[in-house]
Amino acid sequence: MALINRMSRLFTADMHAVLDRIEEPDVLLKHAIREMEEEFSRGEQRVRVLEHERGLLADRHRKVQSALVELSGQLDVCFTNGNDELARKVIKRRLETQRLDRHIAERRTLVDKQLGERRAAVDAQREQLDVMRQKAELLTAAPGSGDEWGRTDFVVTDDEVEVALLRERAQRQPS
Repeated sequence: MALINRMSRLFTADMHAVLDRIEEPDVLLKHAIREMEEEFSRGEQRVRVLEHERGLLADRHRKVQSALVELSGQLDVCFTNGNDELARKVIKRRLETQRLDRHIAERRTLVDKQLGERRAAVDAQREQLDVMRQKAELLTAAPGSGDEWGRTDFVVTDDEVEVALLRERAQRQPS
């Protein structure tokens, strides 16, 4: 039984190796880049939707604040004229408006949080997409160099750029 399991694993490993050789890395990479671009585009669209919703909530908040000021003025008129029945109705509308304002504030907080998270995710996706595009450029620039495909030392990170900038600045400063 152990011999059959070992033969099965050996056969599976050989089949995977054959499939790896048949697949073209540049075609797979282009497909991966297309998928990443689509995902990136959906992320950007979600950011735009959240920004629009945040704008709508801000407008709604301003209108509610204006309504509260108006209700306060109406309440002053009711008390000045001694109309308690009408004052009760205005107070009820003011309480409802205040609750609406609290709800809007909670929703704005949630949207702001989601927007921050989504922007961070889109930024991360942008960086990954840039790395994949750089790999694709390297692959198309050097055809037939499949043995270097897995190398990642060609990609320059933002930290490396910052360090190089500091070194260059230090070299150019007068002593």
